[in-house]
Amino acid sequence: MTHRLYYSDAYRIEFTATVVDRDPSGTRVYLDASAFYPTSGGQPHDLGTIGGVPVVDVIDEDDRVAHVLASSLDARAMDAPVTGRIDWARRYDHMQQHTGQHLLSAVFEDLFGARTVSVHFGADYSTLDLDTEMITRDQLTKVEARANELVADAHTVMVTFEDAATATGLRKPSDRPGLLRVVTIDALDRSACGGTHVRTTAEIGAVLLRSVEKVRKTTRVEFVCGQRAIRRARRDYEALGRIAASLSSSIDEAASLVPAQSDRVKELDGTRRKLEKELATYRMRERYEAATPDPAGVRRIVVRDATSIDELRTLAQSALDLPKVVLIGALSSPPSVLVAASEDSGLQAGSLLKDRLAAVGGKGGGSPRMAQGSVPLGQLETVVKELIEG
Repeated sequence: MTHRLYYSDAYRIEFTATVVDRDPSGTRVYLDASAFYPTSGGQPHDLGTIGGVPVVDVIDEDDRVAHVLASSLDARAMDAPVTGRIDWARRYDHMQQHTGQHLLSAVFEDLFGARTVSVHFGADYSTLDLDTEMITRDQLTKVEARANELVADAHTVMVTFEDAATATGLRKPSDRPGLLRVVTIDALDRSACGGTHVRTTAEIGAVLLRSVEKVRKTTRVEFVCGQRAIRRARRDYEALGRIAASLSSSIDEAASLVPAQSDRVKELDGTRRKLEKELATYRMRERYEAATPDPAGVRRIVVRDATSIDELRTLAQSALDLPKVVLIGALSSPPSVLVAASEDSGLQAGSLLKDRLAAVGGKGGGSPRMAQGSVPLGQLETVVKELIEG
């Protein structure tokens, strides 16, 4: 059994313990006591060193904790004292996020009756899922403001061990019997929890709520606390600054200018598509008139100067407005072919192309009016020739 030092003292970053077991490789070791927090309860594991060897993972194995090392721990360390050191920056960051989550869960429930059903602590941001289908932007703002007020009030955060049968006032009842580890934020929250926490809400630091997303019948809220919140706010500010600079405006004006710019881009894009269609119609009419009809009166137009499959499709749509026409479009990179056949041509684009592609190991298909496919390297001209000759 591993004596878990972090249960009683989350601020302990150095400890001495004895190696009581290890795997044959020496990279998975077990100590009689450990301050390393294993991944559990949504909170990521600690990092650090044991006997000077980096710890890359910490795994909860019920009554003991496995420490996965970057390299083998000397076999001579067995039954001998080793020193463990916790990566304090990582540990403290996790403490801020976890206590911040307890605070936010309490505030969401207190203000709007939204109960937390699950949590996740990530490397860049954390989330909590609430048992409500909607949290408005106004509600989010109120929760954030209230949470930061409570941070400033420096409420004490205490860890106690209580019998499950007599533990009262828990935000979420626990179904675990026996002794519970209870984390209490004075006058605000009581939760059964095995995670690491700060001593007062003041240590949580700034609380920033960033986004809301509906996930099935719950609402997911993304949040960051402490230095994460400061770093995230700085990145957001710099991104907004770049947007404002591109619009030659102040940051305060940017939010109102962006929608207008977006509408303008959409308008110009619509105009561009209209002009492209008109140009395609003109190009197809010119090539159609220059093409010689076959005995059945069908004109085959070959297009080799298109720059993309989208451009070929636009030309094909224009071609299909003309009588008795087959368009054969070829792209060299990547090698591909598009075929369009008007209804009165008596030909079906899909079957026409599929047969030619199958003969050279290509793939593709489509409808009777339009089809496209990829051609093996070196076979493009063969396919185009076959399509021209019919």
